[in-house]
Amino acid sequence: MHTFCGSISSGIFQGPNSITGSTPFSPAQQDFSTYSSYSPSQYSPYYNTHYNSPYITSSNITPSAITTAIPYQHTDHAVSTNHSPESHTVEYHAPTSPPTPGKDQEGAPARRSSDVKLRGRKRANDPGPPLDSDIERVFIWDLDETIIIFHSLLTGTFSTRFGKDSGKAVSLGLWMEEMIFNLADSRLFFNDLEECDQVHIDDVASDDNGQDLSTYNFGTDGFQSPAGGGTLCLGSGVHGGVDWMRKLAFRYRRVKEIYNAYKNNVGGLLGSPKREEWLQLRREMEVLTDLWLTQALKALALINSRPNCVNVMVTTTQLIPALSKVLLYGLGGAFPIENIYSATKTGKESCFERVTQRFGRRAVYVVVGDGVEEETVAKKKNMPFWRVTCRADLEALSHALELDYL
Repeated sequence: MHTFCGSISSGIFQGPNSITGSTPFSPAQQDFSTYSSYSPSQYSPYYNTHYNSPYITSSNITPSAITTAIPYQHTDHAVSTNHSPESHTVEYHAPTSPPTPGKDQEGAPARRSSDVKLRGRKRANDPGPPLDSDIERVFIWDLDETIIIFHSLLTGTFSTRFGKDSGKAVSLGLWMEEMIFNLADSRLFFNDLEECDQVHIDDVASDDNGQDLSTYNFGTDGFQSPAGGGTLCLGSGVHGGVDWMRKLAFRYRRVKEIYNAYKNNVGGLLGSPKREEWLQLRREMEVLTDLWLTQALKALALINSRPNCVNVMVTTTQLIPALSKVLLYGLGGAFPIENIYSATKTGKESCFERVTQRFGRRAVYVVVGDGVEEETVAKKKNMPFWRVTCRADLEALSHALELDYL
């Protein structure tokens, strides 16, 4: 049973363009061939001044109170072993086009075509991967309550809004919360980095001397010693001496390596029995949310299948827990780690500015979100905004993408 909201979300219709057809995508062998018929007239204007988000718009759950992995008791979630869980897990499989290269290639000469009709289409005589300056359309996504359902499970907003079992929703939210912070603490150095939060994974890369970390002992390097760690990151998040900053950069480099190694195989990172528990949780959350994530993954795949389009994430979650969320919700293949920004310290407007500086002023930026902050910033920067308040808004987004309306 699918849940639909009363009105279709804001849309962007600039008329069909010459973007090539999208590569078919089926995250879990789902059948997306049957959709309700949409037409441009059904979509409301970009900015509805009477819009009130049904979700809480404050920052996501703050992990400050969680300093170590806390086991969560969920005896009512027995893992089923009678069938293969892999066949029921929604995973993103990256399209054949190469991912966006890192920022180290930004200085290369731009190869953009000046022909506006080629928007989103790479020139036939240019087989190489696009540079950041070649990207012609950037979709800036919010995370919570847009791509994934998490915070609203904990607050009860989702169950109230869509008539779901509130006890079940809260239970699944707490279960996912435990898994998010357990992964962040045990694999992604969140105990070390919670007070040293960064906007972007490469923000302290300049302090990295490139030392081989294959035999490096992060537990004994003195990063959290009484004389060095703890309070040094309060404020700007970059305080400390040269040696301490290098150790900080090492941790972010290792996080990047782990993310890239396991972005399409988080089960391998979790290991057994956590992997089976995670698969069970993902199945139950997809059932509760009427395949919300599956529909979001379809839209992400349609965008990524276009050579000169890219998905970027700007979230109010701290960077390390955000990466943990991305991995656990199977979004690692949809978002290269370089395309994930945390607005916890600076706010979304600052992050949007960084994104536009990276991809250039000539690119078209489309913001997809549910919250007031991203909508306000999008309006201020004259960026079209696609509002997501229910699963049908994501379905409509996929449909608009398929018709090349945006």
